[in-house]
Amino acid sequence: MPRIVFKQNFISWVEKYLFYPSSKLQFFLAFLLFPLSLIYSFIVLTKRITAKKIKLSIPIVSIGNLTIGGSGKTPFLISLAKDYENIAIVLRGYGRKSKGLHVVTKETDIKTSGDEAMLYALALPKATVIVSEDRVEAIEYAYQIGCKAVFLDDGFSKAHIEKFDILLRPIPEPKLNFTLPSGAYREPKFLYKYAHLVVEENKDFTRSVTLSNETKKMLLVTAISKPQRLDEYLPKNLVGKVYFIDHYMYTKDELEKLLKNYEATSILTTEKDMVKMQDFNLPLSILHLSVNINPDIKKQVNTFLAEFR
Repeated sequence: MPRIVFKQNFISWVEKYLFYPSSKLQFFLAFLLFPLSLIYSFIVLTKRITAKKIKLSIPIVSIGNLTIGGSGKTPFLISLAKDYENIAIVLRGYGRKSKGLHVVTKETDIKTSGDEAMLYALALPKATVIVSEDRVEAIEYAYQIGCKAVFLDDGFSKAHIEKFDILLRPIPEPKLNFTLPSGAYREPKFLYKYAHLVVEENKDFTRSVTLSNETKKMLLVTAISKPQRLDEYLPKNLVGKVYFIDHYMYTKDELEKLLKNYEATSILTTEKDMVKMQDFNLPLSILHLSVNINPDIKKQVNTFLAEFR
């Protein structure tokens, strides 16, 4: 237990430092590392400026964010893509143990797919879900097997691929407008103006959360970025909260120990976490997140798909 508590405190401190620094130490560290952020930004911008754009034979809609994790792009992509047939979802597959290109179905081993890809496969049964480090290879494969469009997860940084870019803007935004390691931005903030669409929660989309299989004594266990964003949706009958690093792969033994130590009647978790727990035969309570997108956003995506040449 002390080890888990230490990990929770460390994860919380790092995320607070990157997104919402408040202590003198955190501000001091951010400004101390600022020269590294300038070097990082220079490298990122140089790669973007020198990238030679390629236009592939299939329309590509990219959903991404400028900050590290926790913007809600996965449920947003699911909501946007669910109305289409014969499409592909392409992503790197963070957290997977496999290499190369893999088509992911609900029968795929979670270590091969990674958590996000498995969630896409379960939520979008009509789509072809492809994981690959090489996005161009995956997109070309999608075209070869007859897909009519590609939805690219976290694709804004792939400046060499010609696509329709949607960026999700976090609310609230990070306190400091610095790139890593002094702040939460993966690319400089001014790049928002180069996206085709920049969407914000409660303006361009809304989210709702429902709870299934509620029990009397639930223990929250999750491995998502900024887990505190779940707080407003949590029921009162929790016996504790346990946070792991983003994309963490659970073991049955450690979850059983957590249930026993907290005397919990079930593990409360997200759908993204659930795909890594579903084969353990443990009592699970699930937070189901759904996103409702402004029709105007979908209209602009439809226009791009229809006009693609």
